[in-house]
Amino acid sequence: MKFTRLGNSGLMVSQLCLGCMSYGDTTKGWHGDWLLGEEESRPFFRKALESGINFFDTANVYSGGTSEEITGKLLNEMAHRDEIVVATKAYFPWRQAPNAGGNSRKALMQAVDDSLMRLGMDYIDLYQIHRWDDATPIEETMEALHDIVKAGKALHIGASSIYAWQFAKAQETARANGWTPFISMQNQLNLLYREEEREMLPLCEDEGVGVIPWSPLARGRLARPWGEETVRSETDGVGKALYREDEADKAIVSALAELAQKRGDAMASLALAWHFTRPAVAAPIVGATKPHHIDAALAALDIELSVDELAALEAPYHPKNPTGMGMPLPPMDTVSIKSE
Repeated sequence: MKFTRLGNSGLMVSQLCLGCMSYGDTTKGWHGDWLLGEEESRPFFRKALESGINFFDTANVYSGGTSEEITGKLLNEMAHRDEIVVATKAYFPWRQAPNAGGNSRKALMQAVDDSLMRLGMDYIDLYQIHRWDDATPIEETMEALHDIVKAGKALHIGASSIYAWQFAKAQETARANGWTPFISMQNQLNLLYREEEREMLPLCEDEGVGVIPWSPLARGRLARPWGEETVRSETDGVGKALYREDEADKAIVSALAELAQKRGDAMASLALAWHFTRPAVAAPIVGATKPHHIDAALAALDIELSVDELAALEAPYHPKNPTGMGMPLPPMDTVSIKSE
C-alpha cells in the first residue's frame, strides 16, 4: 500500500479510501437493494485492512445511520484505533423537524455526538460537511466545527461537494478568525465528470488541500462495457440523476474498454489510476461489494498511464453542467437517521 499525507496535515492515509455507503441496513435510509448487511460487509473490511487500507469514509445519512454502526463495529473488532483513519459527514436531515439537519451550530453539535455513538468511538479523524447550507452563516458553521475539534470530538475537518467560491469563503473565514480550516475536499471526479478541474482542483492544489474524490468509477459506469447493467445501476436513483449518459460518455467508456483490453488491465483499475495523474488527489473513495472490486483498486496503484493513453481517455470529454453540489434531497419520509 502507498500512503500520503492528507492535505497540509500530518495525517497519513492510504492512497485508497474504502467508501462505506454500500454497507448498511437495506430497510433504512435511501440507498437501495444493493446494500450489504453486517456479516456480508465483514469480508470487505477484513480484505481492506489486510491490503493496507487504513482510510474509511461514511456519513450519518447512509442507510439511516446503520452504515456508521457497521463501520464502527467492524473496525473496532479488526483494527487498532490509532492505525486507522475514520471519516464521516453531516448535513442531510435525520428527522422531519427544525434543526434536525443542516450545518447550524445546533445541528452539527447533535450530529457529531450521534455519529460518535453509532461508530462506538471517542473521536472522528475527519469530520466533513456533506453539503453547503445556504440557511446558515458560514461563520456559525466554521466556529462550530472549530469547537468540535477543540473538544476532541474530531481531529480534522473537511468539506464535500460544494463550489470553489464557497470553499474559498469557508477557508478565509476560518483563517480570519483563527479557527480550524478544512484539510480536505471530497468531490465528484472521474473520467465522465471532470468539471472540478476548472476551479476546485487548482484551488486545492494551491492551498495544499487533499482531494478525496467520490464516485471515481462513476457509480460503476467506468468498470464495465457500455450498456451492461447491474442491480445497483438499475435501482440507484442518485446515480441516474448524476449521470445522464450521452455520446461523449459512450466514447470515453469505449476508449477505456479498448485500453483495458490492450493492456490486460481491468477497466476499473485504469479509471482509478487516472485520478493519480491529478496532483491534488490524495485518495479516491472506492466502494466494494464484490471481492474483485478491492483487487482492481489495489492494481490501480501500480499503473502508470502514458501521455498517449491519457489523451485517448480524455479526448472525448465534453463540458457538463455541475452536478452533486445541488443534488436534491431524498423525500423526507425516506430519511430516518438513528439519533440517540
